[in-house]
Amino acid sequence: MKKVLFISCLSLALAMVMSCNQRPSTKKAQEDSARSRPLPSHIRDTAAGAVNSYAPVDISPMDMSYYPKDYPILKIASDSNISADMRVIYSRPHLNGRRLFHDVVKYNEPWRLGANEATEIDFFHPVNIQGTRVKAGRYIIYCLPHENTWTIVLNSNLDSWGLEQDRQLDVYKFDIPVVHNNPMVEYFTMVFEKKDGGANLVIAWDEVVARLPIDFK
Repeated sequence: MKKVLFISCLSLALAMVMSCNQRPSTKKAQEDSARSRPLPSHIRDTAAGAVNSYAPVDISPMDMSYYPKDYPILKIASDSNISADMRVIYSRPHLNGRRLFHDVVKYNEPWRLGANEATEIDFFHPVNIQGTRVKAGRYIIYCLPHENTWTIVLNSNLDSWGLEQDRQLDVYKFDIPVVHNNPMVEYFTMVFEKKDGGANLVIAWDEVVARLPIDFK
């Protein structure tokens, strides 16, 4: 009788030990399984939207280029009466594996020079472009691209969507050369570069670069 009781107690003890040893691994397996399961859609949506619940982040962010470069910073840091000459406001799409004249833009069709709203250029005083006097003010700027030249257009239809140009409101047109086979530019870029007597508006994307010459006298 004592022998039977001893064996029963021993079996119970072994069973308890095995149960204790198995619980952590079982619990870990359950936790791992829970982690691997996707969150319910309403939780995923809430988590994704928590980054910015007021407005989604645009994949083609808006940017601004001044001449002189970094004018607002210069204005704060300088004791001189520095003034801005011009500014361009545009959105910056990126190629993301595409090619400019294969997937994005077509020759001989209007191109908004960016994304989203119409790209705009401000001249804070009158300027000369290719011998034409351009009045101070704010303009839409868009392009008619051809293989070796681009027609740059200044238009008065402000605060409009970039894909819909009202051609009857074109104010100035300029033909400029375009250079191919430049170093690759992933994000569409518009910046001003200094030149004698003024600045060039540099337009660069993919392996293409064009320059609109702007003179201050």
